[in-house]
Amino acid sequence: MREQGAFHLEEHGQTERSQWVLDSPNPPPLWKKLFSSVKETILPHGNKFCFSSKRKTSHGHALSCLKNLFPIISWLTDYKASMFKDDLLAGLTLASLCIPQSIGYATLAKVAPEYGLYTSVVPPLIYAMMGSSREIAIGPVAVVSILLASLVPKVEDPVANPNAYRNLVFTVTFFTGIFQTAFGVFRLGFLVDFLSHAALVGFMAGAAIIIGLQQLKGLLGLSHFTSKTDVVSVLASVYKSLHNQIASGEKWNPLNFVLGCSFLIFILITRFIGRRNRKLFWLPAISPLLSVILSTLIVYLSRADKHGVNIIKHVKGGLNPSSLHQLQFYGPHVGQAAKIGLICSVIALTEAIAVGRSFASIKGYHLDGNKEMLSMGFMNIAGSLSSCYVATGSFSRTAVNFSAGCQTAVSNIVMAVTVFVSLELFTRLLYYTPVAILASIILSALPGLIDLSEACYIWKVDKLDFLACIGAFLGVLFASVEIGLLVALAMVNPRWLVIHKLKLALFVDKIGKEWVFLTVGEAVDACLSTKIARA
Repeated sequence: MREQGAFHLEEHGQTERSQWVLDSPNPPPLWKKLFSSVKETILPHGNKFCFSSKRKTSHGHALSCLKNLFPIISWLTDYKASMFKDDLLAGLTLASLCIPQSIGYATLAKVAPEYGLYTSVVPPLIYAMMGSSREIAIGPVAVVSILLASLVPKVEDPVANPNAYRNLVFTVTFFTGIFQTAFGVFRLGFLVDFLSHAALVGFMAGAAIIIGLQQLKGLLGLSHFTSKTDVVSVLASVYKSLHNQIASGEKWNPLNFVLGCSFLIFILITRFIGRRNRKLFWLPAISPLLSVILSTLIVYLSRADKHGVNIIKHVKGGLNPSSLHQLQFYGPHVGQAAKIGLICSVIALTEAIAVGRSFASIKGYHLDGNKEMLSMGFMNIAGSLSSCYVATGSFSRTAVNFSAGCQTAVSNIVMAVTVFVSLELFTRLLYYTPVAILASIILSALPGLIDLSEACYIWKVDKLDFLACIGAFLGVLFASVEIGLLVALAMVNPRWLVIHKLKLALFVDKIGKEWVFLTVGEAVDACLSTKIARA
């Protein structure tokens, strides 16, 4: 009797499944989807906004929209003096790390040092008003800088035509902001899933090694260096440059290497001390700035620049100049700028959202991915109009911000104001700063991009994902950054398609928000059982 009932239930389930699959309702038209996405992003409570209380005035509706777009309006009313004390300390600590790193990342992106500082002023201010993360620190980062340095020079030569190169970087930043804003407005966050976690781990590790190899030019004081990024070309270029400088009688001064390595060891020692003693979190944060100050004093007092030590020389100060008229919307390179902007937007969003969600989970609050995309997009659009290049969330600076006890995004505002004051008053003091010190500061930040434990975990969990991880790593290391990205995209596990379909069906909402591991057939059966139970 039970067997007959089970057979009947199974037959009924198969019939129900065929009807559920074949007689599915027609999807809504594209314009309706887009309108609904925009409405849910911009208006509070999405579609319920139109049916809100009639007592609510138009002024109240406008205020609700503003609070949705600018979360700072909501929490600023409850802001206390004790919170500002914590944010002030965190912001000042953040600025001490941000200033030398921003200069170093600007040189990595092959633009003048001041543009790195500009990027640490306007984008953090915009994000503080629009972003939903309390801990994330905004500014230039190593991975995006190396992306620009590897992709943009194929269109414009930064040595032969530095002005055209700079203008193209601003244009790329504008398109990056446009794409990020579109992702947020139309709720296209699933596009970030094209780059799987495993592929991202491999890509970041490969990028870290490539960035480190690029710093050999500044660390060794080389005058000639390759524009390629793969490991073979870089090592061959280092050997040829050293051989030519020594063989041709051109002086090669080892003081650059000695100075850079000495302060690199100093920064790494302070980081070790900071990890052993949490109360000294501020020591590794200020060590890059201390390195800049001490090395600049050493070079200035000893006149080491006269004996072969390379210095950064002039750094332009003052408020961010407008770059509106430098954007290139006409000409042969617009399409290429848009393509590079799309790549940068995905990489920047992936890094920022991963960083933001990591620290949000520690603090126990939810990070809205679509709002993050919207805020990132607006800040990069504003940045492109004010002489900034692509900015995003930095893991190393966010960790410092978190350790310093930040309470809100006001720490970003404090950091931006501090960098602005430095631009107004202290840029002349950076004239004698050695290039090798900037290289050592960038090198000290790279170990955080290489996650060996995560790679081992991926190997244990899923060999196919590990293959994507290794493929992205080797592609970046031995070919180029864009080849590494293509490999990462080509080897993405197709399970993201299933996950996306389940999201559209609100499957997780039906059975609970815990972690779910199941096949497509099991997912269909689960949905059917839920439907039968309700009937």
